[in-house]
Amino acid sequence: MATIQTAKDIVREDLDFICAQLQDEFQELCKKKVLLIGGAGFLGYYLVQALLHQNTKVTAGNELNLTVFDNFMRGVPDWLTALQADLNLELVKHDITQPLPEEMATFDYIIHAASIASPMFYRKFPIETMDANVEGLRRVLEYCLKMQAQQQQVSGLLYFSTSEIYGDPTAENIPTPETYRGNVSCTGPRACYDESKRYGETLCVNFAQQHGLPVRIARPFNNYGPGLKITDKRVLPDFVRNVLDGNDIVMLSDGSPTRTFCYVADAVIGYFKILIRGRNGESYNIGIETPEISMSELAERVVATAADLFGYEGKVVHQVSADVDYLVDNPNRRCPVIHKACEELKFDPQIDINEGLKRALIWYQDNNEAEDS
Repeated sequence: MATIQTAKDIVREDLDFICAQLQDEFQELCKKKVLLIGGAGFLGYYLVQALLHQNTKVTAGNELNLTVFDNFMRGVPDWLTALQADLNLELVKHDITQPLPEEMATFDYIIHAASIASPMFYRKFPIETMDANVEGLRRVLEYCLKMQAQQQQVSGLLYFSTSEIYGDPTAENIPTPETYRGNVSCTGPRACYDESKRYGETLCVNFAQQHGLPVRIARPFNNYGPGLKITDKRVLPDFVRNVLDGNDIVMLSDGSPTRTFCYVADAVIGYFKILIRGRNGESYNIGIETPEISMSELAERVVATAADLFGYEGKVVHQVSADVDYLVDNPNRRCPVIHKACEELKFDPQIDINEGLKRALIWYQDNNEAEDS
């Protein structure tokens, strides 16, 4: 890939990449109305911009129309404010834990991405997290039933679940396929997120089976990159904040847990493929299978990348978190089997961890301040 100097360059190249990989899928969205619930968050950053970027590549009259629902608890983010003048974008302040608007429009495709996803924050707001994943989803499913009864059936509904539904898989179930049933605590500090996502999947499957709704499920595995705010308190933003502040990277564990990390542009391609091509009632792992690296190795890769980009001279130091629940129920390993998405949807992640970290760090350099997630 070409040398990238600014965050704008990264975003522009990523959006071109996403649209190029989704030519057939995005053709299905011409003239369609899309609703994105939770569009102001991390994944919304590229979900929104990719759809609007696609509009620049079609002939006049073939543009899709995008409506974004979000509670905008922390205001409308700057990147979304910059898009408000787009005639094909409508921003609606709505909390999905509350009843849907009475005069809600009809939509061809719906993406339910409204949830708190950072462990630090969903442990702080457990009931709100559960309400969005269960009550909010149920309202969307009921809306789809209503549209079906009016002969205006939604063509596709994508529910964002999570790889956390697997909990801490046993060794023989890593890499983890969609068929693994999970090893999850229903009462631990992560349960509000894990269990509500599991129940959300159950809702999706049963509405698909009982009512024929076109519901598909995405299970993200450790996505990272542009849009993930530096205040999110997940591992990579924390490391990068240390780097940009000129401090050593602080690791609040022994560094042994392992993960695979999927760059967000690759992941977003997978999500749109599920929305358009996925089978009803089916779940799909979206991530990468290799390399599976430890948190210590991730930190060292961040150090090396930052040294190359910025002349960073820090090192990795270990401390103990003041939060006694910080590591409780934290999976030791997380690595997906993505054969199902690759075979059925032609999902083909291409951006390796070294390139992804480089792009992420440059993006963070220009986006190094943010309100709490």
